[in-house]
Amino acid sequence: MEAYFLDWANLLLRWVHVITVIAWIGSSFYFVFLDNNLLKPNSPDLLEKGVDGAMWAVHGGGFYNPQKYMVAPKKIHTKLHWFYWESYSSWLTGFALFTVLYLYNASTFLIDKSLMDWAPSTAIAAALGFLVAFWFVYDTICRVFGFRQNGEGIVAGLMLVVVAAAAWLACQLFAGRAAFLLVGAMIATAMSANVFFWIIPGQRKVVAAMTSGEKYDAQALAIHGKRGKQRSVHNTYFTLPVIFAMLSNHYSFLYTHELRWVLLFVMMLAGALIRQFFVQRHGYHLGRAKNPWPFAAVGVVLIVGVIVALRPAPQAPASAAPVAVPFSQVQAVLAQRCYMCHGEQVQMKNVRLDSPEGVKLNAQNVYQQVVVTKQMPMNNATGITDAERALVGQWFQAGAKTE
Repeated sequence: MEAYFLDWANLLLRWVHVITVIAWIGSSFYFVFLDNNLLKPNSPDLLEKGVDGAMWAVHGGGFYNPQKYMVAPKKIHTKLHWFYWESYSSWLTGFALFTVLYLYNASTFLIDKSLMDWAPSTAIAAALGFLVAFWFVYDTICRVFGFRQNGEGIVAGLMLVVVAAAAWLACQLFAGRAAFLLVGAMIATAMSANVFFWIIPGQRKVVAAMTSGEKYDAQALAIHGKRGKQRSVHNTYFTLPVIFAMLSNHYSFLYTHELRWVLLFVMMLAGALIRQFFVQRHGYHLGRAKNPWPFAAVGVVLIVGVIVALRPAPQAPASAAPVAVPFSQVQAVLAQRCYMCHGEQVQMKNVRLDSPEGVKLNAQNVYQQVVVTKQMPMNNATGITDAERALVGQWFQAGAKTE
């Protein structure tokens, strides 16, 4: 019964998390689009109001005229909308999902004893340490180098090294599936922390100064806008790498590879380069930037390179029909390797394999998870051998008989 309710918690949290992430990424992409399409107005009334950029757009049967003020308008006539709930909700739901699936079941999902045989509490502390440590390293790099000459290039170079090192370390310490997710989670944590510690507090200081009724130094307040812009741009580059890391845990050919940390880093780098293409594309159309196609080209080449490198070796066609395997032999393997999670006491994913009827009902899924993708047993916690996997495969291909 506990496993049943945990599955529901997993499903509902994943649903809410995806919804909030869509809202956050959508608003982030939209504002990056605006920044790259706003034009300096020529209209005297807009210039007098302090408008630095404006554009016209049509959507849903109406016309929109967004305008941007570099510091703040002289007066805000309507309700001021703050864009932060999307970020906070994304992190809270994501962390809750991570807790339910990985931290609560650390011995199954987080720990791979062939890599590191440690207590669940130690593994959980290490995983949480990744989230905190990455934020402090990233934030320190931004504060030290971010506003120097060529500072953003230095930040980008250092962060590539940091992410590569984190990917390598995570894959040495944790199960592959958890390692991929953890690297994505640490970057996502930094994204939300950017909003929480820098972007929103800076905007609040600007709003407080302009609504105080007292004279304020616009140049002194401009640093908050520059810092918010910096962290917002970083967030948009982080987006595609994080999404890839979150999706990759469904594809075992990635996180079970012996060089999985390299695959993760290369694919995340490809995502960041492709995002850079879209960020600069509108600036190029407006004559503000060079043609950004090389970023997309390099990103695509990296992805194609990974696809080619991971292609399976061709298999020789079967020369004869597979020899039937007695179900008693398969049942012995299931009893030793699968009953602890799919037996009388526990039925993970509502799958029970301790009866011929249950095995027959789930035969296709058993073959897929045990033989094809090798995702089960999770992190091979029960030590199933390649010979036992081959036995299950031979049994399925011969007709999966349970009599």
